[in-house]
Amino acid sequence: MTHPHRRFTGARHVLVSACTSALLTSCASSTSAEKPEAPAAAPQAAPVASAPKPTYGTFGFDLAGMDRSITPGNDFNGYANGTWIKQTEIPADRSSYSSFTTLTEQADQRNRQLIEGQNQAAEGSEARKVGDIFASYMDEAAIEARGAAPLKPELDRIAAISQRSQLATVLGASLRADVDALNMGDVTTDRLFGLWVAEDFNEPSRYAPYLLQGGLWLPDRDYYLVDSPRFAEVRKSYQAHIAAMLKLAGFDDVEARAGRVLALERKMAQTHWPQVDTRDVSKANNPWPRAEFAKRAPGLAWNEFFNAAGLGEHPQFIVWQPSALKGLSKLAQSEPLQAWKDYLAFHAVARGAASLPKAFVDESFAFNGKTLSGVPTQRERWKRGVDATNHFMGEAVGKLYVAKYFPPEVKAEADAMVRNIITAFDKRIDALTWMSPETRTRAKQKVSTLQASIGHPERWRDYSGLDIVRGDAYGNAERATLFEYHRNVAKLGKPVDRQEWYMVPQLVNALNSPQQNSIIFPAAILQPPFFDANADPAVNYGAIGAVIGHEIVHSFDDVGAKFDAQGKLENWWTKEDEAKFQAAGQALAAQYNAYRPLPDLSVNGELTLGENIADVAGVAVAYDAYQLSLGGKPAPVIDGFTGDQRFFLGFGQVWRGKYREPYLRRILMTDGHAPGPYRAATVRNLDAWYNAFEVQPGQTLFLTPDQRVRIW
Repeated sequence: MTHPHRRFTGARHVLVSACTSALLTSCASSTSAEKPEAPAAAPQAAPVASAPKPTYGTFGFDLAGMDRSITPGNDFNGYANGTWIKQTEIPADRSSYSSFTTLTEQADQRNRQLIEGQNQAAEGSEARKVGDIFASYMDEAAIEARGAAPLKPELDRIAAISQRSQLATVLGASLRADVDALNMGDVTTDRLFGLWVAEDFNEPSRYAPYLLQGGLWLPDRDYYLVDSPRFAEVRKSYQAHIAAMLKLAGFDDVEARAGRVLALERKMAQTHWPQVDTRDVSKANNPWPRAEFAKRAPGLAWNEFFNAAGLGEHPQFIVWQPSALKGLSKLAQSEPLQAWKDYLAFHAVARGAASLPKAFVDESFAFNGKTLSGVPTQRERWKRGVDATNHFMGEAVGKLYVAKYFPPEVKAEADAMVRNIITAFDKRIDALTWMSPETRTRAKQKVSTLQASIGHPERWRDYSGLDIVRGDAYGNAERATLFEYHRNVAKLGKPVDRQEWYMVPQLVNALNSPQQNSIIFPAAILQPPFFDANADPAVNYGAIGAVIGHEIVHSFDDVGAKFDAQGKLENWWTKEDEAKFQAAGQALAAQYNAYRPLPDLSVNGELTLGENIADVAGVAVAYDAYQLSLGGKPAPVIDGFTGDQRFFLGFGQVWRGKYREPYLRRILMTDGHAPGPYRAATVRNLDAWYNAFEVQPGQTLFLTPDQRVRIW
């Protein structure tokens, strides 16, 4: 995905912002020192057979996956998911396993059938292009026959660099629309800079080009800079990987080249902003006139760069991390051209590996899969082919998916639930005792302009200009990536399309766009365990209802709350209200900072703050909506569970998950979402959860009322 938006899952999933009902200005750090490890993260795969497929009862959640020997107040995640955790083995081709994974695997199977069914479509049609992308990716014999030849044109351009202006031209020509600046899983690129075309922070009726820091292959600056044996070993493996990839591409003296590449990337990392600073949109709003780049960021030949990128005529850019851009530009002048040429060559090979012969694919997986994420087995090729097809022609596949798997009655029921939860959130704003009338009026204006899209876009993307050649897997990938870049650049100077989708319908996720003040729920997430039209309403409200609430609240989390009802980056808060809001956020950050999934690494409460606000407020507003749906009547007791218990169990089971240690470490450092078990633990901030499960003082998750973080 390549846009500015908040997703529900993490990799970018995104939910965002808030709490329960009244915001306490005295929210203390709500987790004591002896309690941080309560919700077990289960980082390692259990050495047992895969768990049986959950069987959902008449009320919708997985009874067999619970462990009722665990006290909910000590470990709610364990109570809701303990048996599932014990019996589930992470598949050998996965870095983690969760409710999202099970639905993604189902979607992959469906998408494969849909994609393969397009092989006989009319030549040149959109459907045929979908089939041809996949078929080309699966044609390993043709890929092997071509060898490394597809790389030659780009490697020749790099080899021809003999002066700094040529370096700038090659760097500019490689620019792509490959970052999503408000999505914490997608804010960096391995190209020198990332381009994001989105609504202008300062004038949301027009598009602006945003430039972001980039250039690194490893997941984060800390992988280059942290002085520890663990990261030293990763860097050693990375240097060996660089050498191996360059050798496969026919280069000589690969050890020296790899050393130069790693040294250059380490200098790039030193210029990068940390993740917490990057997510601060107030720091990111830096409009730079095109004519002043040479003065503000000397080093790179900016005229050549922008001209090669097709952006030479654009008068202004918004620079997300100014000091990083300055530092990277300086390196373009100060570092030897040979280091840059080695760097560009490696990145070209590494980016293209998926569409190159098996030796490239295997070496890429050995480092990126095994070393960085701990995955022992590479995914089957057809799964990777489905991923590639979804990436390059996602809405075309989505159109097929919706036609077969998204009936109108599901859309109607989801629409109704969204309206109910928006209404419930509006009522919560009315009930806030800490918010002044002035701020309340502005908040309600945002609610009134919030637009929700369910299942699929109203207008589908046009792929008629994309050239797909059957049998040319590498070329298809190159052309599709460039096609997407040109599509984004072409938006500049045109009216903003507020109906555009930034997810595809077959994706198991959800999204909030603060600049559009919109929320999106793709078709693939609107099924069990998130949503079941036949399930008990308590479970639906606890699962998909909390997802909906989460996305609504993203418009009011620590990032979303900085945008007004029209999507402009503008402070609409009174000074006093803003201080109260920030104090509650600091208390929630402290709560999450205390969780330690690994002995040497905690959850980053500041990095995950937006998602944690969205979780706690999202489940709170979903609970309100569930109560409203009862119409004043008591909820039935089903199989011994009250309505409130079923609501919270529906929520808890959404966040069941297991992680391999390298991947868990990676997301703790780079992802704006806390691991699933800690997201489930946000219920400890809701009074209704205490009543539902008779949570008592002394139990691990217990918080006194004044420690429970309440924002919305």
